[in-house]
Amino acid sequence: MRCKYQIFVSSTYSDLKDERDLVIKAILEMGHIPVGMEMFSADDEEQWKLIKKQIDDCDYYVVIAAFRYGSMDGEISYTEKEYDYATQIGVPTLGFLIDDTVSWPADKVDKEALKVTKLNDFKTKIKRKLIRFWTSKEDLYGKVSISLMKQFATNPRIGWVRANEHTGPEVLSEISRLSKENADLRTNLSAIKAERREEEMEKNRKTIEVLKHNQRRISFFYQYGMHWENTSVYTLFDIFNALAPELMIENSTKGSARVIGISKNPDTTRKLRKPWEIPSNTIRKILADLNVLDLIEPSAKRHKISDDNEYWTMTSFGKLIFKEVRKEVLEKNLQLDTQKDEDEDDK
Repeated sequence: MRCKYQIFVSSTYSDLKDERDLVIKAILEMGHIPVGMEMFSADDEEQWKLIKKQIDDCDYYVVIAAFRYGSMDGEISYTEKEYDYATQIGVPTLGFLIDDTVSWPADKVDKEALKVTKLNDFKTKIKRKLIRFWTSKEDLYGKVSISLMKQFATNPRIGWVRANEHTGPEVLSEISRLSKENADLRTNLSAIKAERREEEMEKNRKTIEVLKHNQRRISFFYQYGMHWENTSVYTLFDIFNALAPELMIENSTKGSARVIGISKNPDTTRKLRKPWEIPSNTIRKILADLNVLDLIEPSAKRHKISDDNEYWTMTSFGKLIFKEVRKEVLEKNLQLDTQKDEDEDDK
């Protein structure tokens, strides 16, 4: 009776796709069953439950690490979260760490200090158990194959066998039932995802409409001026489009006032005063409105104690909406350019 082992393959994805493909190929060539999180989109609790179930059913767990920590779920990456769970339930783990001397593409290396630290800590954790170092995808392919064969021999697991070789009719009936249940669950999950995507798209559309249909009056104060002048009306859509690039990292309330002042100044022949090119209460109301719409939030970045400025930064939702806003602006500009070319051709 031939036993097949189910092996979970875990790693960061985009930077190690070729390496993962070869590892999966090696497992298939040995006649066993590879499983990995690329089968899922681990972006919510329900998906994490599915991944945990797959790890529960696995006989061995392979983790591959290079120079990226990967996407994070709170304070921990999905890869480390999977590794911790496999260790917690006692699944034998095999770690494969890239040799630190290997030349590696710069775009596949984490540069953010926090992720570099977390990656080093994660590698230290992996080194507490059986590991091998690799230098290329071909080297990894060979070492994974050899390590797994040794594990099969020295640490055999329950594994899987063909139902007709090991079970009776009642078990086959249960397997059939479970297969149908699994198919139904996947269908329901797809429907839930589609519904969620539609809800997100509707939320995006509604937010952009709110930006377009809300106007703000803005006045300007010029150098050597005596009072506020040139009061003009702008939509929150126009204001957000001007502010967003400056809030990708962060900007202060005072700095945001300057951005709006310079970008919306009706009289470019005159210089605006510094600071507070536009009224402080006006910019604060604008920032508050954008905060209510979940587009911006107070910045968590630390500043000197002596710095009493208020700082703001974009939320993830704000960045998503800005993409939609910029896309609409760029498409509108393209239409204007096309119309202009057609008008010139007519002449």
